[in-house]
This record gives sequence, C-alpha cells and structure tokens, in this order.
Amino acid sequence: MRVLLGFVFLLIQTHTIMAQISIVNKEVNGLTFKCRVAGNPTDEPVILLHGWPETSHMWIGLMEKLSAEGYYCIAPDQRGFSPQARPESVKDYDIRLLAGDIIGLADAFGIGNFQLIGHDWGSAIGWAVVALHPARVKSWTAMSVPHIKAFSDAIRFDKKQQKMSQYMAFFQWRGIPEWFLLKKDRLNLRKTWKKSSPAELQDYLDVMGNKPALKATLGYYRANYKTLKKGEGVDAFGDVKTPTLMLWGNKDIAIGPVGIDGTAQYMKGPYERIDLAAGHWLMQEAFEACAKPISAHLAKYR
Repeated sequence: MRVLLGFVFLLIQTHTIMAQISIVNKEVNGLTFKCRVAGNPTDEPVILLHGWPETSHMWIGLMEKLSAEGYYCIAPDQRGFSPQARPESVKDYDIRLLAGDIIGLADAFGIGNFQLIGHDWGSAIGWAVVALHPARVKSWTAMSVPHIKAFSDAIRFDKKQQKMSQYMAFFQWRGIPEWFLLKKDRLNLRKTWKKSSPAELQDYLDVMGNKPALKATLGYYRANYKTLKKGEGVDAFGDVKTPTLMLWGNKDIAIGPVGIDGTAQYMKGPYERIDLAAGHWLMQEAFEACAKPISAHLAKYR
C-alpha cells in the first residue's frame, strides 16, 4: 500500500511539474511557430533558442527553474522545426531571417525588451539577434557556439576547427545526409542524442525523424555555409555591447577553443566566460553548472 501511495504521489508530482510548461502557437512572418512557455506573462521575459538537431524540449528543465524564479520563459521550435514553419527553399534559412523570427515572436507575445539564451544554432542565431537588433536584448547567454565572426575566422584559419567542422561540408550534399541520418531507423540521429532523456529523444524523433523536417533543418547549414566557411557577410556581426555570458564545454567535439577565445575581442560591454568540464550538449551533461550562472546573469539585468 505504501509503495502504491508513493507511486501515485510521484505521478501527481510529475504531472504538476509538466503542467508548468504549456504549448502555444504564434504566427510570425507568414509562418506558425510552436512555442513552449512557462511562468507568468507579466514576469520578466526570457527567450530560449534550441540548436540542431534538437527542439525546445531541451529547455524544459531550465524553464521550470527560471519560471519558479519569476521569469516568463518562451522557447520556440524554430524555423524548420515547427511543422507549420517549414519553407522549402534553402535561402529561407539565412541567419538574418532566423534572427528576424525571434524579434517577430517577441512582438507576437507583446514583449519589448527581453533576455536571450541560445545553444548551438540557437547560439549562432542569438549572436545575430544581438548584432542586428541590439536594442531589444537586455542580456545574452551564448552556449557552446562563439561570436559568428570569431567562429568563421576559426573555421577558415584554424586547422583544428576545420577538422571539427568537416561535417558541415558533408551537409552540403543534397539528399545524402538525409539518407545517412535516417537509415536503419534513424540510427545515426539517435547516436547524436545519447545524452538525452527518453522523453527528449522521443520529442526529437517526432519532430526531426522524417525526411521533410530533416531536409528543412539542414537548411541552417546550407544557407549559411558561405558565411561560416568563406566569411561572406560576417562584418554585419561585429562588436557586441549587450551584457553577455559565454558557456563552453572544454570537451566539445564540434567547437574548439580558437573561436571561443576570439569572441572576447568583440565584447564591448560586460562579458563573462565560463569553461565547463563538459562536451557540446551542455544542458544534458552539466545542467546545474549551467543553470546557476545563467540564473545569476539574468538576475543582474532583470
């Protein structure tokens, strides 16, 4: 009986936690975005941007923590990931358009200024947001991916980063990466998500485990390859005055230290960098080590 009551309590507790996260759809730029939200809409707004190949599900734990601290958290499934925000043309995934989606989403939620957090491609998009729309962002937390210009320089001139980024060239082939990642019941995608929980893994598979979605999201790499590989247009992403926190795992297999080190030269406002004993998937590998400085950083600028 005691075991049964404990199980019932656990179910209730789990339901209560999950109930803090709700799903809303917002139309922006002719596209409809699925967004996870948590907290009171009158509280300090924080927008969280996921990377590739992930969804807003990656932020659930952090959203629960931050909403309990008095923040209103908004985490969209971004362009290509939301089923109704999936244009077919590669050019529709240019990073400037991806950054514009974030400003459009803030407008759709009735938000003026907000604090911003991003990981992986969400970090790259966040760097574009603070470069192109600096007046809208009160503070910025970049996770894993450095300043766009510093990252492009690393890819072009650092042999170690070139080796780490070879997969980007593979993603330029049309059809072959999709086949490779989806074959044998999406085995190679599943390998990417070894650090994810079963619930997170299932969400990722539901969203990305099909050819149309995978093709769309690979547009991030295809539309912006010349910017990263050849430096085309990187001058648009220059000095940053927005208060910035940079979190990087020193065991990251995709992002080396040269781009991370190079980021500091573009920081013209408050800047803090924290190196963690973790790999690329920081939320899954080092949640507490990330959550504590993120919470402190947000509190400074709320």
